This record gives sequence, structure tokens and C-alpha cells, in this order.
Amino acid sequence: MYKVINAFKDKENKNILYRVGDTYPVDGYKATKKRIAELSKEHPEHKKAFIEEVKEDKE
Repeated sequence: MYKVINAFKDKENKNILYRVGDTYPVDGYKATKKRIAELSKEHPEHKKAFIEEVKEDKE
């Protein structure tokens, strides 16, 4: 599971707007590993990442 850390429109999924704190991806959409990698790393033009992985506690 991933959490949005910087707002963005997902150009690969109908320009859905993700706001800070939202879960990525929305229900019903399966993001590719490539897309997750693109959003997790610093974007060359915008100079920021857009999502980060959320580790779930196994308690």
C-alpha cells in the first residue's frame, strides 16, 4: 500500500487527482511496478516524489 506525499493527477488513470494523505492507487485500479517506481522516486522535472510505501504492522 502507498500513501500520497505530494498531490498529483494520475495521467495513466483518467487524470484522477490524488491529494496528500490519499491511498494510492484507488480501488479498482492496478498500478504497474514501473508506475509505482516512477511515483516513488524524485521526479526529474518536479524535483519531488509523489508516493511512499506504507508498511503495515503485523501485530
